[in-house]
Parts: sequence; C-alpha cells; structure tokens
Amino acid sequence: MSIVFVPKKLRGKAKINQETIQRLLDENDQLIRCISEYMQKGRAGECVQYQQILHRNIVYLATIADASPDTTWILAFTQPSMHLNVNVL
Repeated sequence: MSIVFVPKKLRGKAKINQETIQRLLDENDQLIRCISEYMQKGRAGECVQYQQILHRNIVYLATIADASPDTTWILAFTQPSMHLNVNVL
C-alpha cells in the first residue's frame, strides 16, 4: 500500500520531511518500473492500479511542493544522481 494512503482519522497529522519525500520517490521509481514491465509484456490492463497509485503519489508531492514556502528542499532531489533513467514509450 502506498505511504500516501492515510486513514481519515490520521489525515493532517503526518510529518512531511525529507525521509518521507524520499520514500515516495523510491516508491514511484518502483511503480514506474512495474508499469513499464507490464507494458512491455503487453499487459497494459493489469498496470492500471499501479498507474493510479503513481498518480496519487505525484499529486501528493506536487501539493506538498505548492504548499511549501521554502522550496529549497527540492534541490536535494534534482541533483543528477537523483534522476531516474526511465525510457518513455
């Protein structure tokens, strides 16, 4: 289950820090690899659930970035060593 999913009673209480963001980025990396693998095998219909989770994660990260007055933390994730090598079909 994605770390973005939070039960209603716990929403708004999560601490957003660099570790959480990195975990989301790592999860997104795995989701992209899984989606790519399914697509290469011609099983596009089976990757829909992973695409939905990836979308939710990306929207969540964008929401965090938009709400943050200090966006210098983004620089930590834009260094060349952090870029994913993903081929888009």
